[in-house]
Parts: sequence; structure tokens; C-alpha cells
Amino acid sequence: MRRQLLAALAIGSAVVLSLSACGEDSSSNDDGGTDPAAEGKVGVILPDAASSPRWENADRPALAEAFEKAGVEADIQNAGGDKTKFQTIADGMISSGVTVLLITNLDSDSGAAVIKKATDAGIPVIDYDRLTLGGGAQYYVSLDNVRVGQTIGEGLVKCLQDAGTTSGDVVELNGSPTDNNATLFKEGYDKVIRDAGYNVVADQDVPDWDAQRAGVLFEQIDTELKGKFVGVAAANDTLGGAVIARLESSGRAGSVAVTGQDASDAGLQQLLLGNQCVTVYKSIKLEAGAAADLAVKLIKGDTAGADASASGSVTDTKTNAAVKSVLLEPQAIYADNVQDVIDDGATTAEKICTTAELKKACEKYGVQ
Repeated sequence: MRRQLLAALAIGSAVVLSLSACGEDSSSNDDGGTDPAAEGKVGVILPDAASSPRWENADRPALAEAFEKAGVEADIQNAGGDKTKFQTIADGMISSGVTVLLITNLDSDSGAAVIKKATDAGIPVIDYDRLTLGGGAQYYVSLDNVRVGQTIGEGLVKCLQDAGTTSGDVVELNGSPTDNNATLFKEGYDKVIRDAGYNVVADQDVPDWDAQRAGVLFEQIDTELKGKFVGVAAANDTLGGAVIARLESSGRAGSVAVTGQDASDAGLQQLLLGNQCVTVYKSIKLEAGAAADLAVKLIKGDTAGADASASGSVTDTKTNAAVKSVLLEPQAIYADNVQDVIDDGATTAEKICTTAELKKACEKYGVQ
């Protein structure tokens, strides 16, 4: 696990060096001209603040820092889960003359409409974190999301087997059906869980990744199954938290293996308390840095450099088109390596070790 993190940090160092070079280029040239990077502006639209705390707590500051280091003006706004607002923000950015648009869609249809408007206006678009199916964005920056799902599934299987549970029934609580990433996550963990010999007895999507709806849907599943399952593959920490709340209300927290994703502060706390067995860490610093690096190259007119940075590709399943991509690797986080997330600068011990019980757990697992 630490080797994975070191490899990721190496990638991040390359991204930071690239951005630093861009920042240096933003000064005046020797001949008195101005570098194109200083002339451009990037528009960033984040999806919401409710489905995961990452968008405002991690992505916004990481993107802002990356663009600031590169000497590029950035307009970063959040659609608040509202598709109409998403399109209104995009219209304003396009009208204001942004040079590059970087978006995380709320769904593929509304995202594709925004991409078409931007493309018609000659503005390249980068899909950030979520691929817009049928959208035609020029680039895509994210994690290998099937691999993220596999990491969730592998974590669940490890937790169950470490506890001596080599078979049994598992519930899958998936993300929003309008989010292509949720489909990829499920593809990953579903195969791992089934291949390991566990039975998937409930398979539930959660619209908009909404925690309250997740709680209601899981309560229905729990009641129907009479609590007879050994694990829950929850697609992120928000959904995992909804599961844990239900289990706590019936005195079963910690007796059922529960997964998550995002390595949120709440998710890390549940790991330390023994209520959640695994989360998946995705270095937002690396993801934001890679996206900013691409945007800066496009602002400077360096398409060849952008293409070289996006050396991978994913297939848009709606059009079968290959989308040039930067795909980063996830890392499984258990209670005993929570410190890795802190060491990478994603959070602090002060934010996690907030109660007497958590302080004791932090001391046990070396969180500082």
C-alpha cells in the first residue's frame, strides 16, 4: 500500500514540476511578449456539495492552488446539484470567454449539452472525475474507476475473510444511476465479490448519491432480509455512513463489514472506530494537478503536449469513441494505514481524532 502511495506521489511530483514550469512561463518572454498561459482563463464547474464532502473540501482548494501556481486565472463554481444552475453557470463562463472548460457533470445528458455549447464556441472541454457519455469532451481526467470498484470489493472480501467469514450474503449499495462512475465502481466490486464466492442478495442504486435516500433504501433492504447478510459494499463513505447509522440504531455496528470510498474525515473516523472496514483514497491533489496541467497546456495552445499528458484512453460506451485520458491509481485504506492519507496532506489528525474514543483509536493506530 505504501508502495502505491509512493508511486502516486512520484506522479504528483511530475505534475507539480510541470505546473511550476507553466507558472514560470507565465511571465513575460525575453522578447517582451506575454506567454499565452497568462492570457487564458479556465472555467471549472463542480457538481454539488452533498453527495461527497470532497468537492468543496478537497477539489476546489486543490484546483485553485494548481491554477494559481500555474499563473492561470480560474473561475470555480459549484452547481449545487441543480442541472439548470449547472447549465446557467456554463453559459456564463462561455459568454465570459473562458479558454478551457473543466466540468464534473451531474448527468450525461445535461453535461453533453454544455459540452456541445462550449465546443461550438471553440472551447475545449475536460471531463473531470466523471466521463460525460455521448458528450465528446476532448479529454478526461479521473481515477481508473473500475479499479476503484475492485479495490472496494477486495477490501470487503479481505475484511470478511480476516474475520473468518468465507461465504455469505452481501448487499450492494451503489451510487447514482446517472453517474457513469457509479456504473464502473459497481462493475469492479460486483465481480470481485461474486468471484470470491459471496452471494449478492440485494443490489440498490441511490439516486444523486443522497445520504438520506440511502438510509431509507438500506432500511428497507435490512428489514426485508431480516438483517441476514455479512457485508455491505457501499460505493462511497456517504452511503457507508447511512448504512452504519442504521446498524448503530439496531446495535449491530461493527458486526457487518461495510465499505466506502473517498477517505473522507467521517469515513476515516468510522474505520478507526471499527464500524467501516475499508475506504478508497483517491489523491485529489494528483487528480486536480493533472487536470490543471492539461488545461494550462490547452490555454497555451500546446495540443501536442496535452495529448502526450493524456497518454491513456477510455471508451465512451454511448458513442464507442476513445477519449484521451489521464487515469490515476486508487489506494485501499484500512484502520492501520489511515496515516497515509494524512501524510499525503489530504486531512489532519486534528480533524479526525475529535472525541475521547477517537483519540484512543488514533493512538492505537498511530494517527498523528
